Amino acid sequence: MSFPSAYATGDLPVIMAIINRTPDSFYDKGATFEDTKALERVATVIEQGAGIIDIGGVKAGPGEFVSAAEEIDRVVPTIAAVHARFPDVAISVDTWRADVADEAIRAGATLVNDTWAGHDPELLEVAGHHRVGYVCSHTGGVVPRTRPHRVHFDDVVADVIRETTLLAEKAVRAGVPEDRIFIDPTHDFGKNTFHGLELLRRIDEIVATGWPVLMALSNKDFIGETVNRPVDQRVPGTLAATAWAAARGCAAFRVHEVADTFDVLQMTAAIKGDTAPLNTMRGLV
Repeated sequence: MSFPSAYATGDLPVIMAIINRTPDSFYDKGATFEDTKALERVATVIEQGAGIIDIGGVKAGPGEFVSAAEEIDRVVPTIAAVHARFPDVAISVDTWRADVADEAIRAGATLVNDTWAGHDPELLEVAGHHRVGYVCSHTGGVVPRTRPHRVHFDDVVADVIRETTLLAEKAVRAGVPEDRIFIDPTHDFGKNTFHGLELLRRIDEIVATGWPVLMALSNKDFIGETVNRPVDQRVPGTLAATAWAAARGCAAFRVHEVADTFDVLQMTAAIKGDTAPLNTMRGLV
């Protein structure tokens, strides 16, 4: 069974644009930590084609401790401001804490991006109570903000499918609408580079579950290790992985480079015949 996504806006996969309300994000190094800069980026990525704005207040990896109260202070005013300025744009809150999600939803968020796979069991209940969307992630049981160490799966793809689909079914029982659920293989979280490549190689198996698949590939370590590039030189590798996953039916992509991703998705869809070129003149006039 397939569940069409309520977040789909056209023939292309949905672009989820990353807005980091953190001073220590691994990629942009705090470029949108200041309120004005965050809102400027939101306006820019919406113009470039983003359909979901993903706002997070805590760096995913190890770093300085951030309390729930501080996380709320970082994300909720931004969510409220984005919702007021762009009321028709979907807003996601990137958090693993139920208290943060509850405040974010009240401010205008319509999707909970729980990248730590239900570590806080009350988070899913909050999403269900408010009837908003929920991202079902896979971490292999890793504690939030920790790095994997000598991780092993007998079959990482089977493990991802089992855990994310079970979480999706649990989300529905909690009250989350079926068409507002994504499953996310969650590259790098509790996984090594070989796992990340295997997930891409067999992504069609995950797509075949019928749940819309969200891919969060942007500039991650598995790409950096594959092409031996530092974090600021991983865009080509990211876009190659994006094209591969888009061609195999992934529904959404969480990204830093929105304009580049839009072009990759448009080109991939046009090659498949799912959409038309945007401006054709050559040989026609």
